[in-house]
Formats: sequence, C-alpha cells, structure tokens
Amino acid sequence: MTQSVLVQVGQCGNQVGCRFWDLVLREHANVNKKGIYDEALSNFFRNVDTRSTNGDDINLSKGTIRSLKARAVLIDMEEGVVNELLQGPLRDVFDSKQLITDVSGSGNNWAVGHKQYGCQYRDQILDVFRKTAEHCDSLQCFFLIHSMGGGTGSGLGTFVLNLLEDEFPEVYRFVTSVYPSAEDDVITSPYNSVLAMKELTEHADCVLPIENQSLIDIVNKINQMANSRKLASAIKLQSTLISGQNEVKRQEKPFDAMNNIVANLLLNLTSSARFEGSLNMDLNEITMNLVPFPRLHYLVSSLTPLYTLADVNIPTRRLDQMFTDAFSKDHQLMHADPKRNLYLACALMVRGNVQISDVRRNIERLKPSLQFISWNQEGWKTSLCSIPPVGHTHSLLALANNTCVKSTFTDLKDRFVKLYKKKAHIHHYLHVDGMEQSCFTEANNSLSSLIEEYNQLDATKGLTSANVPRLSIAM
Repeated sequence: MTQSVLVQVGQCGNQVGCRFWDLVLREHANVNKKGIYDEALSNFFRNVDTRSTNGDDINLSKGTIRSLKARAVLIDMEEGVVNELLQGPLRDVFDSKQLITDVSGSGNNWAVGHKQYGCQYRDQILDVFRKTAEHCDSLQCFFLIHSMGGGTGSGLGTFVLNLLEDEFPEVYRFVTSVYPSAEDDVITSPYNSVLAMKELTEHADCVLPIENQSLIDIVNKINQMANSRKLASAIKLQSTLISGQNEVKRQEKPFDAMNNIVANLLLNLTSSARFEGSLNMDLNEITMNLVPFPRLHYLVSSLTPLYTLADVNIPTRRLDQMFTDAFSKDHQLMHADPKRNLYLACALMVRGNVQISDVRRNIERLKPSLQFISWNQEGWKTSLCSIPPVGHTHSLLALANNTCVKSTFTDLKDRFVKLYKKKAHIHHYLHVDGMEQSCFTEANNSLSSLIEEYNQLDATKGLTSANVPRLSIAM
C-alpha cells in the first residue's frame, strides 16, 4: 500500500485541509467499525503510540488504533487558521512538528510569499518534508492545496511545489488550486494568479483548477434544494450544510460549505488508493492516461450527485442521470462547458455498487454528444471503488483534460494585462529582494503560450486523424 501527504498552504489551503481531515475520518469510521489500523487508513494516517518511555512516537504498522496522526504539512504565514485547527476537534490529529507558521502574512503579494518567505523558510520546510517522508514506506504523492489569489497560497505554495520537485522528483505532485473570481476583493489577485500559473505549468504533474464562483454557485444550488418545500425536512440536523463541527446550535463558518466541495473532490480522487474495488485506478494512471503533453496537465473536475456534499437525506439519483450530470456545465468546478469544447481524455471514478457494464453503457450513450480529439477517440479511463461515500449508494467524479479550461485562463490573462498596462501596484512586488519586472513578462508569456496550445488543439475539432496537422507543443 502506498502513502500520500497532504500539503496545506495559506488560509484557503488550511481551511480546505481542515474539512478534508474531518470528512476522511468520518468516512473511515463508517467503514472501519472495529478500530483496527489497516491499509486503507495507512494511506493518509500514521498509527502512533505516544506512551513510549523515551518520549518518541512509535509507529505501529498494524493492530488496534492508538493515536492517528495525519500525513500532513501545514504552512501559513499567519497563525490564525492553524491555531484554530489546533484548538478544534481535530487538534490531536496533527503533530506540532508538521506546522510552519509566521505572524505577519504575505500581504496578498506573490513576491513576499515566493521570494521572501520561500528563502527564509526553505530549510525548515525541507526538514519537515524529509521527516514526513521518513514515516512513509512507499510515498506516492504530495497533494498540495492552495489558493491563487493571495500571497502565501500563490507565492509560498508554488515555492513549496518547486522544492518538492527538486527533493522528491519521483513522487507525484497533484495540486488543487482555487482560482479567484472576477469580483475578487484582492486587487492584486490577477498578478498573483498569473505568476503562480507559470510555476504550476512548469512543476506540477496534475493541476485541478477550481473557481471560487463555481463553488459559490454549487453551494447556492444545494441551499435551494435544502430550502425547497420538498427537501426541507430531509436535511440532517448535523449535516455539513448546517454545522461544521457537529454542533446543532453553532452555524458553520462562511466558507465551510465551499471547502467541503473541494474536500469531497480529494476524497473521491483518493478513494481507489484507500479502498478496494473491482477496477481501481492508481494515481500514476491518471497522469499517464490524462496528460498527453507535459504542460497541458490541467484537469476539469465535476462531482455528482451534488447533494452528497451536504449530507442531504434524499434518494440517490438514477445512475444514468448521475453520468449525464457529470458532463453538464452546472456540475463543473470551473465556469466551463466541456461539451462545447474538445476532450483530450476523460477519467470516470465511480464509487459504490456499480457494475462495469453500467459504466460502459453510459459511456456509449454519452459519446455522440462529446467531442474527443481525433487521435484519442477512445480516451476513457474508468475506476470502480466498492466503498461509496457516507450515506449514499454511489457517486461519480469525472476528470477531464478538456480545452474548456482556456476560457478561465484567458479571463485571468485579460485581468492581468489590464493592471499591468498601467503598472499598477508593481512597486509593491519590486521592493522584494529577488523580484524583477521580467518575472511579470515571463509569467504572462507562459500563460499566453499555454492558451495558444489549447487554441491549436481546438482548431482540430471535426478533423479526421489523417487531416490533423502536427501540433507544436512546448516541452
């Protein structure tokens, strides 16, 4: 069994991480009734005996659960969110040796996070990662969670990504990046996002881009379902929609519902690594099958059914409807319509009591409405995990390498250029040691090149394999 490490950077990364650890513990508790430390738990947790006489933690590879410690590294240049974690119900899951914090923050400045704090904390961050890796028998993947709009998430987050590539080149780097909306209240978010994107394009194995506005829209949809007369009586009092900490009287924090969506994405993505199934999908199969060109590793994700995210007690949708929903624009975690764009490849990660024949039947049913690139018309990858999400019979996570991501990237580039033409706020970045104006032009050129690569692919829509010109993809 392989192990994975969750790397939480910045306020957003740590808030999403908090929801992930809560939900993953709930999921394993639902399956592991006897309290035995098994291979499923070992993927994200160590079993530690804290009663050793010499004061050192002793890792127990099997037997009764003593004290579960998350395979996680928590980094933030403000103490607030991490301190809140350490005072909350998950405090015993984290080891103080896994935490790296400061007090002043990055001031919504990519350069402060990447250049200043990156250099300042480099050795300490490396030391934590090395010690975390030493506790793993077979470390397979680092899952990095961060936001693109702030300073710590975008700047220090991508600095950490570079460190992981240098220090652990054989370990996969999957990045969940939360992109700001156009109405974001951080004026410098376009700078931070474009500067971060250059690093993601060059140093990540897979990036799962998620848009804030899409999360807001999905949460609003869930709330409409919950408030409708038909479903109002079906909400559990202690659902994640109402309470983040299982306290009926205490309202959840403003972003908990949105963070639950991202946490559920990671739960479904890692389900094959944690549980048995008739057709499991390893993480290396995702990169091998969904990333035909090294720079084009941005995967659009969709989750269905949506109400799995909110613990709503209503009947699960018909299986065929679940597959249909996964390809509708309303279920995408980005503002995009993959049906109107070109698929390079697509993965379907199904959980629950579903047969492979059901999956194949739905693929054949949906194929005519989806445009796949000419040289990969059968570009499907499927997995079946027998353990469904808590409280449901089945669920589906779809990961698509689709040219629809370019619309988000184009909008981001337009917002960047609008600021950069006026050189607005540039001086805040250039005051940081190691930051030069060429960083902005290089980042903009990198993003423009990426968009052009997607445009080249889109230009091949409708062409047969024999008529497709050779693509000039940057390596």
